[in-house]
Amino acid sequence: MSGPVLAAGCVLWRRAPHIEVCLVHRPRYDDWSFPKGKLKRGETALEGAVREVLEETGHHCVPGAVLPTARYLTDGRPKEVSYWAAEATHGTFVPNAEVDRLAWLPPSAARPRLSRPGDRVQLDAFLTTLRNH
Repeated sequence: MSGPVLAAGCVLWRRAPHIEVCLVHRPRYDDWSFPKGKLKRGETALEGAVREVLEETGHHCVPGAVLPTARYLTDGRPKEVSYWAAEATHGTFVPNAEVDRLAWLPPSAARPRLSRPGDRVQLDAFLTTLRNH
């Protein structure tokens, strides 16, 4: 039996002038989530998270605090998604087949837009990290 599907992502955020988080819309699933994706062979979780942010949002970022790992089933297989808080530095979003829309939202507006209730765990952990620094 094979192990879990390994993926990584970030709660991408910026000051604009207040804190906003980035959500991406994936037309394949018609959902809103944080940027994330499967790891490539030989890639660390952090490398994968930063790569996925760039691929899905067009933004470079500086990773910070480790956030809780999400664990759930996808197509009957266990999936583990490692997350980091990451501050956006620069970049431009270009819609593509994987992600057709991007939204920068205050956390209070991002919460109800997240399609997967489990993603709220990462949002809450991110907000706790901000308060503690």
